[in-house]
Amino acid sequence: MRYPRIIAHRGGGALAPENTLAGLRLAARLGCRGVEFDVMLSADGVPILMHDETLERTTDGSGAVAAQRFAALRTLDAGISHGAAFRGERIPTLEEALALCAALGLWANVEIKPSTGRDAETGAVVGHLLAQQWRGNGIVSSFSMTALTAARQAAPHLAWALLVEDIPPDWRERLAALGGAALHYRADAAAAVVADIPRACYTVNRRDDAEKLFAAGVAAIFTDRPDLWLAAEM
Repeated sequence: MRYPRIIAHRGGGALAPENTLAGLRLAARLGCRGVEFDVMLSADGVPILMHDETLERTTDGSGAVAAQRFAALRTLDAGISHGAAFRGERIPTLEEALALCAALGLWANVEIKPSTGRDAETGAVVGHLLAQQWRGNGIVSSFSMTALTAARQAAPHLAWALLVEDIPPDWRERLAALGGAALHYRADAAAAVVADIPRACYTVNRRDDAEKLFAAGVAAIFTDRPDLWLAAEM
């Protein structure tokens, strides 16, 4: 698994509405070669790009994402938090995001982000879609082992990452159970890890912090500020 060093967190990070096609386009324009985005299910089982279980922070809607059918979610404004330039930006489907990544040549970290109680269902839906439609370059991750296991059953040929906050003592056993290729963890977590697998850290918004992580053998960082790096460094 080869990583781009700089990965735009939630698509566009702080520079564009998170988890939107506008964010992916902006990351590409900045010269960023890698993006990360979150995938959740609508009430009727459509995989969409969304981080929070509720709509208030990133859209002009309200209530639980899992309680809304896709047709209703599609009417919401997902660009409202970033001003007039992004007004009218819609919540994209996973299928749309994958197609855009392929068109733009973006490496992608697809993070499965199930709403409460829908771990296995979300993993299975995402895995089936990836198996059928993703021909791009990247990796799949989740904090939910249940979601990852279900996704892997549907798409065993993909690359998988164990995603954690702090690195657990049994990380090798968990990674082996997952058939994982990489470890993703919080940037300030204690990292006494043998550097025999790729490691990526979130969320790093300072160049000096990134340089320390790279010096320690970390392969990539997730950042809200991909503009802080020159295209040649990404």
